[in-house]
Amino acid sequence: MAGHSKWKNIQRRKNAQDAKRGKIFMRLAKEIFVAAKEGGGDPDMNPSLRLAIDKAKSNNMPNDNIDRAIKKATGDLDGVNYEELTYEGYGPGGVAVMVQVLTDNKNRIASELRYAFNKNGGNLGENGCVAFMFDRKGYIVINKDATELDEDDLMLEVIEAGADEMETTEDSYEIYTDPDNFTEVRDQLRDNGVSLDTAEITMVPQTYSPLEENDVKKMMKLIDMLEDNEDVQDVYHNLDADEEVLEQL
Repeated sequence: MAGHSKWKNIQRRKNAQDAKRGKIFMRLAKEIFVAAKEGGGDPDMNPSLRLAIDKAKSNNMPNDNIDRAIKKATGDLDGVNYEELTYEGYGPGGVAVMVQVLTDNKNRIASELRYAFNKNGGNLGENGCVAFMFDRKGYIVINKDATELDEDDLMLEVIEAGADEMETTEDSYEIYTDPDNFTEVRDQLRDNGVSLDTAEITMVPQTYSPLEENDVKKMMKLIDMLEDNEDVQDVYHNLDADEEVLEQL
């Protein structure tokens, strides 16, 4: 049954905030850097790097920026060393929050994140305190007006491609995959002429935490403060807020 998607609204706002701040190229470059540093500079031999490059290209990142990040990672250019870390905590009302960072200074980023949580009615927790509330999944969105396939035909395409499930909302189809199958599912759908609005590996909440309007405002301020930090790559949470309240904010 078509309905309202809490997860899509979270993603839509996150993507809009990334674009609004104009910091996405920096974050993508860091992601490419780490992937190349860990698995080598050849995307054909390094799936993580291939995903990072695809993500960069989907956000119109220039090829020169992509090449520079790879060369820094492989030693062809001087550069700093970034470390990939995940911090966990609770926002106002006990909302679960996961923050993925790429940083060259662990002490600085830990202090900055702790300050952001404390300032906005939350607290930074220990590793593992909320991770169990999220599932790492491949996530693909297809807008209904961007495909000629009806729901049944698309479902067959999705099943054949190897996806785990497909959910239908008012204006789109949301597809979830095992992370290991994500690239294969995405590429097969593209090869079959299906236009994808979103395609990424992300952390999907198992359940959502509803908040009153006052706490929603605090939670939004926390998210904004976290996303303003240059070392923060992604912020995941399980907030359930009224759509009208979010639009007002």
